Amino acid sequence: MAPAEILNGKEISAQIKTRLKNQVTQLKEQVPGFIPGLAILQVGNRDDSNLYINVKLKAAEEIGIRATHIKLPVTTTESEVIKYITSLNEDSTIHGVIVQLPLDSENSINTEEVVNVIAPEKDVDGLTSISAGKLARGDLNDCFIPCTPKGCLELIKETGMQIAGRHAVVVGRSKIVGAPMRDLLLWNNATVTTCHSKTANLDEEVNKGDILVVATGRPELVKGEWIKPGAIVIDCGINYVPERSGDAVKTTRCSPGSLLASRSRPAPAPPGSALKPSVGCPLYDTKRNGKKVVGDVAYNEAKERARFITPVPGGVGPMTVAMLMQSTVESAKRFLEKFKPGKWTIQYNNLNLKTPVPSDIDISRSCKPKPIGKLAREIGLLSEEVELYGETKAKVLLSTLERLKHQPDGKYVVVTGITPTPLGEGKSTTTIGLVQALGAHLYQNVFACVRQPSQGPTFGIKGGAAGGGYSQVIPMEEFNLHLTGDIHAITAANNLVAAAIDARIFHELTQTDKALFNRLVPSVNGVRKFSDIQIRRLKRLGIEKTDPTTLTDDEINRFARLDIDPETITWQRVLDTNDRFLRKITIGQAPTEKGHTRTAQFDISVASEIMAVLALTTSLEDMRERLGKMVVASSKKGEPISAEDLGVSGALTVLMKDAIKPNLMQTLEGTPVFVHAGPFANIAHGNSSIIADRMALKLVGPEGFVVTEAGFGADIGMEKFFNIKCRYSGLRPHVVVLVATVRALKMHGGGPTVTAGLPLPKAYIEENLELVEKGFSNLKKQIENARMFGIPVVVAVNAFKTDTEAELDLIGRLSQEHGAFDAVKCTHWAEGGKGALALAQAVQRAAQAPSSFQLLYDLKGFGNLPICMAKTHLSLSHNPEQKGVPTGFVLPIRDIRASVGAGFLYPLVGTMSTMPGLPTRPCFYDIDLDPETEVVNGLF
Repeated sequence: MAPAEILNGKEISAQIKTRLKNQVTQLKEQVPGFIPGLAILQVGNRDDSNLYINVKLKAAEEIGIRATHIKLPVTTTESEVIKYITSLNEDSTIHGVIVQLPLDSENSINTEEVVNVIAPEKDVDGLTSISAGKLARGDLNDCFIPCTPKGCLELIKETGMQIAGRHAVVVGRSKIVGAPMRDLLLWNNATVTTCHSKTANLDEEVNKGDILVVATGRPELVKGEWIKPGAIVIDCGINYVPERSGDAVKTTRCSPGSLLASRSRPAPAPPGSALKPSVGCPLYDTKRNGKKVVGDVAYNEAKERARFITPVPGGVGPMTVAMLMQSTVESAKRFLEKFKPGKWTIQYNNLNLKTPVPSDIDISRSCKPKPIGKLAREIGLLSEEVELYGETKAKVLLSTLERLKHQPDGKYVVVTGITPTPLGEGKSTTTIGLVQALGAHLYQNVFACVRQPSQGPTFGIKGGAAGGGYSQVIPMEEFNLHLTGDIHAITAANNLVAAAIDARIFHELTQTDKALFNRLVPSVNGVRKFSDIQIRRLKRLGIEKTDPTTLTDDEINRFARLDIDPETITWQRVLDTNDRFLRKITIGQAPTEKGHTRTAQFDISVASEIMAVLALTTSLEDMRERLGKMVVASSKKGEPISAEDLGVSGALTVLMKDAIKPNLMQTLEGTPVFVHAGPFANIAHGNSSIIADRMALKLVGPEGFVVTEAGFGADIGMEKFFNIKCRYSGLRPHVVVLVATVRALKMHGGGPTVTAGLPLPKAYIEENLELVEKGFSNLKKQIENARMFGIPVVVAVNAFKTDTEAELDLIGRLSQEHGAFDAVKCTHWAEGGKGALALAQAVQRAAQAPSSFQLLYDLKGFGNLPICMAKTHLSLSHNPEQKGVPTGFVLPIRDIRASVGAGFLYPLVGTMSTMPGLPTRPCFYDIDLDPETEVVNGLF
């Protein structure tokens, strides 16, 4: 019989790599800028591992695959390795991940645990349990096959022998080669016998094989005379043995089949030897470290009986590398088949609409939220950027903004309304309905950005602000109660400032300059040292000294005494509860305060300037600066006293370090929502945070939408959104959505008074075109207000079942006649996103329309700060009783105050309570907890 033909893996793999190179070129032509990506994560730095890795890196470069080699020290822990793999799983530029781990004795990493963290779609080594399971079931088109068995199959096919019906023998049962080789041959319709080194009558079993694959790691275990004449022999072994007979040296075995293979311990060098590391290639070299390379089959004997045989090395090794590259390219192709540039792969919830519409809480509970971690992944957030607060809410780290800083922004939409009435307009519901329509029905990337409601009104009279009906944020209990504790952080920070003010006044009144200075700059181990914040205060005072012992008496006095005038204190304590009896209090009545009493008050927490700072800040550094600038009082000389002067601004930043991260939630239909910040809309600017909007605009991408809500009517919330929020954020809006209702316009047109608890007067539930047309004056004025900023206006008419088509048509016609881009009837309260579909389409069209956004005034005031008019939201005038469009009034300004930290001046128009009170029958009468299920009852 003629000697066997050599299956030259080097030549065959070269052909495969050429084919792969052409495929990669085509992929790059189809999707400009796209490059298949392979990540090799290596723990430790073994020479043999480095050699195999270098071979793979070189092959990737030849083909056009971008290979990333991540080297970690051998001391890296299992959790750290898992964190790296998780990051690679989430990296859309990486399509294949392989791991090289150290020897068992060098590290306590659990191989199985680590490998199974690799995402199945990136497991190009085919070693995860999922890949193994699919291979065992025969799902060959839906898994990755380990590279060595895959390469062996290619070599067998290269011979031209038909595999189906042949008897194949696999010697070896490892997870890397033997077991998957058996499955692969089986699903190619061979009859397979699996053997191992302890199989009885191994020679007889081997002799039955038309196809023989040997992967035992034992040098020349299979003898030539065992082989069936004419068989195909695939030898996967690479073993290093001494060249001279008689040397008592253990063999080193090393399979090229996997990057995990080096966990097989190499043989120790003989005593006294000084073997140098090999500089060659283990896939092709016949010698290494003074040893020769042999396979698991006695090659010289076997080639006399076999029809085809692989050499060692140069047979299977190069094919293993080629198959790794092939799997990486295949993974990249699969990615592109699913990948839509810029589009999220998001799962939406189908609503089970009911008539009549159930209560808000019943609807909220009827829809099970997606795990918030799943939603985070769907919208492109990395796991390291998300801090989970249970299953339904999470905080998103600011590092997301840095990662996405080069991503173009999406379209920016603000929802506002006509002047509010007791009948309600539904801005929050419209905001949520609109994003559900854009996302779940038009399949756009879309985010809602809304304010976090105060807990006070939740237990008082107003209820929550999660939207309503089939357009709401879920779960509404979480939304309205505590959330992630941001308001509590604001409460703690605010009250720390208040405590610091009164404590400082007390200590200055009861101590000499020297005693005060000694306590402010104490001696520690005989050394006095200014803190950083104290050095900054010295510089503001013009004192360029850093050694406390060098200050003069005058400098000590100026440094140590703030000399706060108690009559000028503007900073109040806060509480997130409606407590009317804290509107005016006396503090300092305990004997320990030595008679230093003063009149003070509590505000509700969301009225704190710290809440306004949170909403307008752009970064952690910016927040630190704004908190320090907050003016809390004046000195007796009339100089402003800031939180920085009190030395408390650094501590405030620490208390607020988590609150600055936006809170991620979801709508009923599964679209993402950022709930972040909740400043008052009269004494403050009444908008959610700049950070949340910026982050959402980056996440949705250039074709997506971010819908944010401005507080109260367009004359307050929208005006402040533009002139304050957009001024500081630098963001430019694309569309204004102006919400109105038929019944609210009727009230503005002179409709009868509405009394809580009594049925609505007939004017609001029967057709009355005259009242609608008169009340349209308010909507007309708000359209004018919005268009002054150069932005297209879409009117959303939030329809009730009592509205007539004639009334709705009248509003639509008048709106367009007076400058609205479009006017649309909406039924999202009863139908969810489906009911806002026409609105969503109108918003899409308006976002493409020409616009020329402009601010209405320059900054030419105290500190160049914008104006935040503090006035009633119930009228365009200062008088809440004047509906419609009042004219001819003089706006009375009783005082002008500065929120220097937040960054605006607020003129006070009339009186406004900053601490709500509880009604006779508060909402808390109905609120309770089921002790068995822990379900909150009676919330809404």
